[in-house]
Amino acid sequence: MEEKKEKVIDLREVTKKLWNKKILFLKVWVITFVLACVWIFPQPRIYETSLMLAPETNGEANGGSIGNLASSFGINIGNMANNDAIYPLLYPDVVSSNDFIVGLLDIPVETIDGEVKTDFLTYLLTHQEVSIWSWPKRWIKSFLESFDSDEERKPIGSAGKLNPFRLSRKEEMLVKSLREAIRCSVDKKTDVITISVSGQDPLVCAIVCDSVRARLQNFIINYRTSKVRNDVEYYDRMAAETYIDYQKALHNYSQFCDAHRGVILQAMQSQRDELENEMQMKFNTYSVIRTQLDAAKAKVQERTPAFTTLQNASVPVKPSGPKRMIFVFSMLVLSTMGLVGYIMFKDRLKELTEMS
Repeated sequence: MEEKKEKVIDLREVTKKLWNKKILFLKVWVITFVLACVWIFPQPRIYETSLMLAPETNGEANGGSIGNLASSFGINIGNMANNDAIYPLLYPDVVSSNDFIVGLLDIPVETIDGEVKTDFLTYLLTHQEVSIWSWPKRWIKSFLESFDSDEERKPIGSAGKLNPFRLSRKEEMLVKSLREAIRCSVDKKTDVITISVSGQDPLVCAIVCDSVRARLQNFIINYRTSKVRNDVEYYDRMAAETYIDYQKALHNYSQFCDAHRGVILQAMQSQRDELENEMQMKFNTYSVIRTQLDAAKAKVQERTPAFTTLQNASVPVKPSGPKRMIFVFSMLVLSTMGLVGYIMFKDRLKELTEMS
């Protein structure tokens, strides 16, 4: 029985071959280092800030031990038993909607050096650093856009304010970039909301992140209290109307009593009693409406959720990207691996040629 001979890789031989190519490695490393630096250093620095927010939850739907067991599997019974159409897991969709994003463009922002103080839309359009390597792409894009219709070439915000219902192509691209820069996530177990914002200026990131928090809180409060606030407006209007009716009935009763003072005729007494009953009925109606109005106002306070800020937005000190040294080191590692593979492949191909 013939024994198959396995070819063993001699590491000393491989190391010797690679060492003989040290000049080639040095050249590749220098070229890779220069090209990586030329590419990565003109890229604008990106900063990121985040905050954590815990909204009030309804204690009636916790489910006790069953709720704790379900939360360990990532299931929130509170959300399942909640009658609200917009529950915490849908908050990221709210933040990424066109209406919410467009609503952020009018907030005042300021750069960390204090040189720029303007609204967020103007900052995005006129105060963004662009890498020199993106200019060819921008030129080509601008050239292609010159063939678009007048509606598509309309400047962003030229009408004074963006219409989220009808965005132009440029406006849609701006909203899309903001949607990627502003991220919102909700923990399925604890309902803790995490909001993070990335951008080129650390102070602008912190301002926008805090504005997103405030606007999301206002959205949740307005949604949770919308029905009871409508009830308050209805009962307030009804209270005003019933109070006017009561005042009219009181005026009629007072005038009748003053005009027929001392009259003992039964017909006059019956008419007076009728006016008094009408006045009392109007007062009772007004009193009931006032009671319902006070109850509705108390329910607004009851339905207004409370928020606990677990982590406030802060101005980041260090940029989050791009990681220049990591990028350069990664390029050097990849170039080294590629060169080693090329040398081994070329050496193997030479051996096969000599054997044939």
